[in-house]
Amino acid sequence: MNRVSIIIPALNEATCLERTLRQLSILNPPAWEVLVVDGGSQDDTVAIALSAITRVISSSIAGRSAQMNLGAETATGEILCFLHADTLVPDDIVAVIQKTLSDAEIVGGGFISVMAGSQQTRWGFSLHNYLKTYYAPLLFRPHLFFKGLRLLFGDQVIFCRRTVFWEGAGFDAALPIMEEADLCLKLARRGRLKLVNRVVESSDRRVAHWGELKATAIYLAIGFLWGFGVSARYLKLFYEDIR
Repeated sequence: MNRVSIIIPALNEATCLERTLRQLSILNPPAWEVLVVDGGSQDDTVAIALSAITRVISSSIAGRSAQMNLGAETATGEILCFLHADTLVPDDIVAVIQKTLSDAEIVGGGFISVMAGSQQTRWGFSLHNYLKTYYAPLLFRPHLFFKGLRLLFGDQVIFCRRTVFWEGAGFDAALPIMEEADLCLKLARRGRLKLVNRVVESSDRRVAHWGELKATAIYLAIGFLWGFGVSARYLKLFYEDIR
């Protein structure tokens, strides 16, 4: 059975990382390895990761793409799974990923993301994220959509075969945003992507900070502008880091 390496890019994630790592410790079957790639945290992120007996890699370059690429270079599993520090996964995720990729035509995939916080579940946002997986590639890359492109984002826990990841040169480290969408375009040229019919739970901290109306406007604007070819560096100006 192909081994699954879970890679977590982190920067000042002390408020949520402990819970995420605790949940990963009870996976059944377990992941082959869990790698936390730190981008220079100033809080207790590294200490929390080390206390969980997780391998910690320090990246000299801050930026999620560079951190995930470094994790992929270090990982020894045949399957790479990229997990955000604020996202919780089902305890059988390893088996689900292995079964999904047992189909040779499928090169990667992701999960249905439900956005939630301590006070509420963002059902509207979660539904839109689900629909976006299909309508975004259909609108902007229809020729790839019918070949199996699904547009997945980091909160959907993207996974893929290691060989296919590196055939496409991994994440584009020059992109400060939309790096997952760019990866999906590369993967879709080599096979099908699948949205697995299982749920992962992601933090609503960005929506809680911005407010629902502002968050909706920002997400839609960034998505459509990217689809029409606007530079990711320009789009990053509208997407502030929230911890």
